[in-house]
Amino acid sequence: MAGRSALINVMVKAATKAARGLRRDFGEVENLQVSKKGPADFVSVADKRAEEVLREELGYARPDFGFLLEEAGAIPPKSGNSRWIVDPLDGTTNFLHGLPHWAISIAAEESGAVTAGVIYDPIKDELFWAERGRGAFVNDNRMRVSVRQQLSTALLATGIPFKGRGDSERFAKELAQIMPQVAGVRRFGSAALDLAYVAAGRYDGFWEAGLSPWDIAAGILLVREAGGFVSEFDGRSNMLETGDVVAANDKLHRNLLKALKLPA
Repeated sequence: MAGRSALINVMVKAATKAARGLRRDFGEVENLQVSKKGPADFVSVADKRAEEVLREELGYARPDFGFLLEEAGAIPPKSGNSRWIVDPLDGTTNFLHGLPHWAISIAAEESGAVTAGVIYDPIKDELFWAERGRGAFVNDNRMRVSVRQQLSTALLATGIPFKGRGDSERFAKELAQIMPQVAGVRRFGSAALDLAYVAAGRYDGFWEAGLSPWDIAAGILLVREAGGFVSEFDGRSNMLETGDVVAANDKLHRNLLKALKLPA
């Protein structure tokens, strides 16, 4: 059994408490009050309640930490240089349509580096977690990225631009270049779980552009601690600033970057 640090235990406790309300609301999804936050981007009462629970639990355990929250935005730390990066419900559209594929994502960022991450899928009761330098785990089992070396045998995940978000023209070109080279491409609607699945070896790779820090902060650490590589499309490592992510094992990562490079 993998030993969890005090920091991970704080994150797991917060995630499981928030999950109880989300599971209850998911069972009553047809009765949820839903408001529009932007074009094709919905936020539910459940989403806001979960964020409040997470903020309360994490703030109580680490009162000096700041926050970067999907709904409430940035809250500076009271002291020091640490913060929580939190998505209370990654996969909101799935949630609101009754699709059981969504998760809570929490990352701890200290002095500009993500040092711990938790992604919890309450429906499947799968807890993905990692600490920098200590490996990545699903529940109590060690995770490793897949060992496939060829794009021709690789199953990839991605996100598809939708109304009001993303560059659909760019994505169409990327997909046209990728599809003939791979065994399959999936779009499940939760970037956090996509990255967790890459870390677990279920997907061989993942790419998406224009994501938010709370979508990817925990997942990036999971992939790296599972032996994988994560970068922007040009190979740089400013994913939390740009939101552009390519993740895979070492060999496939190089091949995937080449396959995604669009003609000038």
